[in-house]
Amino acid sequence: MKQPNSQPCSELMLRETASQTAGPYVHIGLALHVAGLPERDEEIWSRMASPEAEGEHIEVVGTVIDGNGDLVRDALLEAWQADSKGRYQPEFDLKKPFNSFGRTATTADEGSEWSLTTIKPGPVAHPNGQPMAPHINLAIFARGVNIQLQTRLYFEDEAEANAACPVLSRIESPTRRQTLIAKREEAGGKVRYRLDIRLQGEGETVFFDF
Repeated sequence: MKQPNSQPCSELMLRETASQTAGPYVHIGLALHVAGLPERDEEIWSRMASPEAEGEHIEVVGTVIDGNGDLVRDALLEAWQADSKGRYQPEFDLKKPFNSFGRTATTADEGSEWSLTTIKPGPVAHPNGQPMAPHINLAIFARGVNIQLQTRLYFEDEAEANAACPVLSRIESPTRRQTLIAKREEAGGKVRYRLDIRLQGEGETVFFDF
């Protein structure tokens, strides 16, 4: 016998699950080394290129800064980039000299930096056919961030390509464009690029709605 208040499943209106921030759990699940946990045999982490990878070997470093100007010490970043010839590698395999995908995280120490060991990417064609300047796509996960933030890292010493890039040129303010430009440094004979990501406030990083 049908209950008086029963409804077919198709007519039920279910309440939306509440949004939750990443909290510490993203480190526990995806940044085992930073969380102080044993790493898996095959771990997606911050070394995207081995010494055998073709191209200019670089290190990319930075911090994540909140709206109060304080370091975010539990952020996780995912990186996605082309190889030195502008080609993305869709399949991840630790045996390959280069993978297009990597992860890194800020730490609890004083500097609280994230870092990537990779190669400088080649230019990739925009859907309109124009070449985009060499860049690394970054997704940022952190406490207080319900949906990951999408941004890009461009290179200071690619000024000509940056000026012609169809994505960078859509950012009208030159000051805002600078929030995506990583500064070149020399560190122990190695090439390093630094990009500090500001989540809010003065100097806020440009984020994209991809």
